[in-house]
Amino acid sequence: MRWENQSRVSEFLLLGLPVRPEQQAMFFALFLSMCLTTMLGNLLIILLFRLDSHLHTPMCFFLSHLTLTDISFSSVTIPNMLMNMQTQHLSSSYPECISRMYFYMLFGGVDNLLLAVMAYDRYVTSCHPLHYTMRKELCVLLVAGSWILYSCSGLLHTLLLAQLSFCAVNTISYFFCSLPR
Repeated sequence: MRWENQSRVSEFLLLGLPVRPEQQAMFFALFLSMCLTTMLGNLLIILLFRLDSHLHTPMCFFLSHLTLTDISFSSVTIPNMLMNMQTQHLSSSYPECISRMYFYMLFGGVDNLLLAVMAYDRYVTSCHPLHYTMRKELCVLLVAGSWILYSCSGLLHTLLLAQLSFCAVNTISYFFCSLPR
């Protein structure tokens, strides 16, 4: 392989939402209220599951972890978008984008796998109620497996993505760094 003089992208320009300047404050307030509602609602669900002993079932255990991943998933993109809207500083460094993409893939993947585990749990309780034996250890193992699997998957994708060179256009027409569709 021949080495050539290559310049690397050190930051990306996030264009964000196409909002006119006079509507910026309204959209900021709207997204901030949606973010706070999501965070507080999910925290309330987790608190409710922890405090009420009647809700210590496998499905509620999975739901509490699902709400935790939803909080985390929302906190990956929305605060940065709000900061960019408020400060008009649209650039994001290369390490920021890479790390944000890792957490985006991690929380999105765990979210999807937890939904699949919950669907399987519901299937067994509905179709085979006499065979249902979901112990606490198995619930913990399924949740931990979800986190471990997607931590490794997200890390693999992120490491492969970090090997690519971005030397042309550094403009992203979204409000967060994402993989192309």
